[in-house]
Amino acid sequence: MAKKDLNKKKQGQKEGFALDKKNYIMIAIGFGIIVLGFLLMIGGKSDDPNVFNPAIFSFRRITLAPVIILFGFAFEIWAIMKKTDQKSEIN
Repeated sequence: MAKKDLNKKKQGQKEGFALDKKNYIMIAIGFGIIVLGFLLMIGGKSDDPNVFNPAIFSFRRITLAPVIILFGFAFEIWAIMKKTDQKSEIN
């Protein structure tokens, strides 16, 4: 009897991916934003370990890069949760 119920459910549903192509493209864009934030965070090291380099505390590394990373994660969540148009699938 359980097999009959599964067959009824499968007949009404369309097989395929969980998300639409647009969602996957937006997820890739969000991943790129996150990578950009991490790239902005790198650098500022000193060649001599006995010399302090204050460049590690620049605005770019302390403020800008973490904000971009958080925006990237928020964009990822939005890209996953965004509903797609059902009209294009019907036609």
